[in-house]
Amino acid sequence: MAAKNRKGFRTVKQTDAEDYKKKIREHRLKILKNTIVALLVIGLVIVGIWIFMSLRHYEDFDVTSTADRSDTEATKFEEFQKNILKYSNDGASYTDAENELIWSQAYEMSSPQIDICEDYLIIYDKQGTMIYIFTADGVQGSIETTMPIEQVCVASQGTVAILMRKDSTGYIELYDSKGNNLAAGEIHGEQGRYPIAIALSQDAIKLGVSILDISDGTANTTIAFYNYGSVGQNEIDNCVGVTSFSDMVIPEVEFTSNDRMVAFGDSEIVIFEGTQKPQMTNEIPLEQEAKSIFYNENYIGVVTSNEDEALTHHMTIYNAEGSFVMEKDFDLEYSSIEFLSNNEICIRNTNACDIYTVRGIYKFHYEFDQEIYKVIPGVLGLNYTFVMSGATERVRLK
Repeated sequence: MAAKNRKGFRTVKQTDAEDYKKKIREHRLKILKNTIVALLVIGLVIVGIWIFMSLRHYEDFDVTSTADRSDTEATKFEEFQKNILKYSNDGASYTDAENELIWSQAYEMSSPQIDICEDYLIIYDKQGTMIYIFTADGVQGSIETTMPIEQVCVASQGTVAILMRKDSTGYIELYDSKGNNLAAGEIHGEQGRYPIAIALSQDAIKLGVSILDISDGTANTTIAFYNYGSVGQNEIDNCVGVTSFSDMVIPEVEFTSNDRMVAFGDSEIVIFEGTQKPQMTNEIPLEQEAKSIFYNENYIGVVTSNEDEALTHHMTIYNAEGSFVMEKDFDLEYSSIEFLSNNEICIRNTNACDIYTVRGIYKFHYEFDQEIYKVIPGVLGLNYTFVMSGATERVRLK
């Protein structure tokens, strides 16, 4: 029992002070436990909502805004720097989702093609002679070649590589973003050997060339790598590596990252990696003839036939290194299949659209009254822009 002194103060025993401190600790511990439980509950609710939203299938949407457009029948659309590129035989224009013009460029091309790398876009006339170099601010330069163009690639700083071919000789020229010539060279092939595709790395140092060889009556392909940096200066004609493939045609090659190039053959997909001298690191065999091959910097997709009468298409997705990610059967008869900028898979025909996640979740299906040209994802997971015949609509799935 505490005792009072003559001045009226009480003397607290040591045991009472220890009990007081113990109660404070117990109270603080109780608050901490309650806080942890509350945070766990909130976390579980958030995870539950995320799982629900991730697995949910949508078949309708609300239109948040509409912008009317008038386009020619031959107009094509592409997403560029979060806005919309429209291009056709007689010119290109760049607008936002509200159809507000950012820039336009007139030209005359028989077969306009595009290539995009980060901030740069090029439009060129395949089998023609004109090339235009753009950023989101407008045209930066133009190039007129002396021979018909086979293919053009652009790098992240605007460097342009051009493949031209005459008879069995391939001609490659490099230009800067203003259209000034940087380098030129020839790829000489013996009879029956000629280049059919090129790929330029983002830093414009490495160039991959696919060379078809039919000299012995069969279709063989050689992939040659050229290095225009200091490493390549020590090699003959800047060639830093050659890999040959028997009985295979490789009509397309692409640098999906600065140090990774993918070669798309008719019997397999081949992945090369290397900062200076790319080497083959993986092969994806195509056991069936591919109906479609699509890709971006993160994934590679292959569509083949499926024996199931109800689900006629089989889709397989690999990561950038060539490892299996997922496979899915689907039945939509399509005219276009692509990875969107958020890595979702968009499958379209004239009036219908399916969207899958890269993990195989069937996210969206809709059949439109008008023709659908392009689907552009928004910042939030349910927001999209639909580019359709005569209108551009911002929507939210519901």
